[in-house]
Amino acid sequence: MISTWVWGRLPGNAWMKALILAVAFAAMVLVLFEWVFPYVSVHLPIQEQTVEGGA
Repeated sequence: MISTWVWGRLPGNAWMKALILAVAFAAMVLVLFEWVFPYVSVHLPIQEQTVEGGA
């Protein structure tokens, strides 16, 4: 599941490596939701309606 290159370079035993990866994943998700997605949503026309009202 995880690259052996990354797993082999993390310090500690398997539990410590898993903890480090969990914290890194949580930090990545936080950065995406706090800064990246709001920035992208302003620059993409995803808020525009494309369906017109019917008769």
